[in-house]
Amino acid sequence: MSESDHIPSGIVVVISRNINFCTLVNDFFVKGKRKAMENLLCDEVWLSSPGTPDHSHDEREHCMLKGYADSFYTTKEDSEQAFVVCLEKEFSYMPEPGYLDHLQSNNLVFARFRAVQWLIKTCTRLNLSVGTVFNSTNYLDRFLSVVQCHGWEHWMVELLSVACLSIASKFNETSLPSLDELQMEDLDHSFQSSTIQQMELKLLQALKWRLGSTTVYSYIELITSNIICLKCNLQKELINQVTKTLLRAELDIRLLRYPPSVVAISALWCSLEKLFPLSYNVYLTNIMRLMNQDHEDDIIKCRRIMKAWLVDPFYSLKASDEQSYYYPSSPVTVLSMERIDHHINDCRVDLSLFTMPGSNANCESIATKRKREEE
Repeated sequence: MSESDHIPSGIVVVISRNINFCTLVNDFFVKGKRKAMENLLCDEVWLSSPGTPDHSHDEREHCMLKGYADSFYTTKEDSEQAFVVCLEKEFSYMPEPGYLDHLQSNNLVFARFRAVQWLIKTCTRLNLSVGTVFNSTNYLDRFLSVVQCHGWEHWMVELLSVACLSIASKFNETSLPSLDELQMEDLDHSFQSSTIQQMELKLLQALKWRLGSTTVYSYIELITSNIICLKCNLQKELINQVTKTLLRAELDIRLLRYPPSVVAISALWCSLEKLFPLSYNVYLTNIMRLMNQDHEDDIIKCRRIMKAWLVDPFYSLKASDEQSYYYPSSPVTVLSMERIDHHINDCRVDLSLFTMPGSNANCESIATKRKREEE
């Protein structure tokens, strides 16, 4: 392990509860490389270098104070207690063990990438909250990991994606987009409301109606709640940088191996290192002491993946050359934005194709099994 890979000493901080998602994701995509990227098979979108003000490092350093005035958590103890609660809950809201292998063996790697990409784009277009992106992605992954299906088809993944975003919007948003608004762009199929509602019910059943997921986004305020910047732009800069890194992380299947807390802290480490290179190590200790020491190696591995994005935006493609990105075709996939429900009888589209998990499976046993694997 190199010297630069060791977890440093220090603490953390900030919070801004209202993030402009459209502005954030506009920075998230690389505008200058977009035309070149359109030639990629998967139509990938990439994380950009943040358009941040050119502050000197000394100005940034002097801009930091400990405090909780703008945070939901009024004391350091409140924040740390909430962090511990999230750590205890996160395993119950993760996909089933072996999910990454499941995606690869069922040729779902590319399908998942396109689905998550669509979720990010649609939330941006409709100005939905960042939390809606992370919740809907969590629902997608949990459903894919527990529901058995003999041959996933293009329309099935798209229908599931729409249902995930619809449910997440109902859980997170105060102003709900219509089902037609959700389907206006970037889908190859359009579904009737009744079909989506039936899919929503299947989704809720598969998730056992447990929607208050602990995701990587759940940790953003908790891991930044010890830093208050005198200048608001620097405060927002750190949160935006962490959030953009986590959005990029949602697209990388390699990070599905790690718990949300590990991914979140890795994103914080990269962001602090980028914004405060002279003293970033000072800001990590208080958070790291709350983590299990067994996760240190995982945090280092996550950080290496994230650092590689900044150096080479094509890194995840190069690192995944050995992965199967086959996206199964079917007669249904040629129906470009047609009402798929009109073809139900001809194409034998049947929601019973989604084989639901056994009713005797319970979340506690899943969490216990995962914790046992961690030990």
